[in-house]
Amino acid sequence: MTNLPPQFIEFPYRDPAKVRQLFGYFADEEWALLLDSGKTIHQAAKFDLIFARPKAHINFQNDKCQLSGFDFALSHKPFKDLRQFYQAGLKNYQPLPEQFAHLPFHGGIAGYCSYDLGRSIENLPTLAESDIKLPEMAFGLYQWAFISDHIAKKSYLLKFCDMNFNQWEELINEFKDYEKRAGAPKYPSFELSSNWLSNMDEQGYKDRFEKVHNYIHAGDCYQVNLAQRFAASFTGHPWNAYLNLTEHNQAPFSAYMNLGEQQILSLSPERFIQVEQSGPKSHVITQPIKGTRPRSQDPVEDKELSDELLSSEKDRAENLMIVDLLRNDIGRTAEFGSVKVSKLFELQSFISVHHLVSTIEADLAEGKDGFDLLENCFPGGSITGAPKIRAMEIIEELEPHRRSIYCGSVLYYDFRGFLDSSITIRTLVAENQNIYAWGGGGLVADSEADSEYQETYHKLSRILPVLTPDD
Repeated sequence: MTNLPPQFIEFPYRDPAKVRQLFGYFADEEWALLLDSGKTIHQAAKFDLIFARPKAHINFQNDKCQLSGFDFALSHKPFKDLRQFYQAGLKNYQPLPEQFAHLPFHGGIAGYCSYDLGRSIENLPTLAESDIKLPEMAFGLYQWAFISDHIAKKSYLLKFCDMNFNQWEELINEFKDYEKRAGAPKYPSFELSSNWLSNMDEQGYKDRFEKVHNYIHAGDCYQVNLAQRFAASFTGHPWNAYLNLTEHNQAPFSAYMNLGEQQILSLSPERFIQVEQSGPKSHVITQPIKGTRPRSQDPVEDKELSDELLSSEKDRAENLMIVDLLRNDIGRTAEFGSVKVSKLFELQSFISVHHLVSTIEADLAEGKDGFDLLENCFPGGSITGAPKIRAMEIIEELEPHRRSIYCGSVLYYDFRGFLDSSITIRTLVAENQNIYAWGGGGLVADSEADSEYQETYHKLSRILPVLTPDD
């Protein structure tokens, strides 16, 4: 009689670089997804996760959901259908042993929501050009994952449902084979075949900046996030671009996802929403970033820059505006009286920039879940402005192209109700041998056009130049 393979297999520990090497075996597969913590120097950088070969998947595009692997009636309302998709998978859930309670994912869904999914929630004008065909939402139901725990220095292959015996055994053997191989598969080298081109020149940015200021002084809004988009053509494989970028960026919410016709390359430092189960309650955390200064290789100058950010009344006011917005967004699904700001204006330093980060916490109200929370908070207020809907209307008016994945979210939602998500800033998308990147920032009444324009480049200082070939 054949012995059944166990629900989990421990493999030799892989640090983030070695997890990326392992993901190389899946990088060319549609629906392969890497959640990459960068270096373990950030409080959120505890785990790396590899997902691939989902049992089912769902996407939303052009006002319609498409479903594969399950059969249920679609409402074509993305968050409603996503909840049904999750619940369909839950029926086959196989809980992990208690020893794995600390792991972040116990089976469930993973994928992304683009910024433009907000159009399914709010009634927005149709003005900006939509030239990237990435679906507004795409999620897979993943039956297994490879998880590397950087705190305990352990790595596991785990399954979360009653998979076919032969399929699971073959997967285990596949991973054992990868352990024996030296190096990862080779893909064609990534090279830009054109220069980066913005969809607005400096004067175009300043003209739009002036329009935002006019709206602010007229009382329409008090903050708007304005972004420019850069585009270039390329040859080779986007996975090699991601590997190159990770050599220069170690962001705790990095991710790579292959959608077949598109690839998402995210180097995000920002958490959107996290939900964890705390006893009988679901505890919510969001950590908006507002306020930026570039890093310096000179330690004295670097300290001066971080001190300047911490003491900047403008940046603190900008951060506080978004904290108030997110308190309101979260409050729509939170238990009455549970919303609190636990950290205000915390300095967090990354490889290329210093940021001001605040932390807002709450408990979900009875009868509410992560889907309610996402719908009530999406897109994240830190990258729209305030009031949110008016800011989104102004963004649609002033930015020449739709944002696509930029300022959306990569996330997972597991079968225990645990959720974690990023804001997809410092994020690129590849499609049809073209690659796109965005840089933006929040504009308020006392913003200055020159410094705000330069800030968009500071934020991309470890992205655009990294992918630009040397002359």
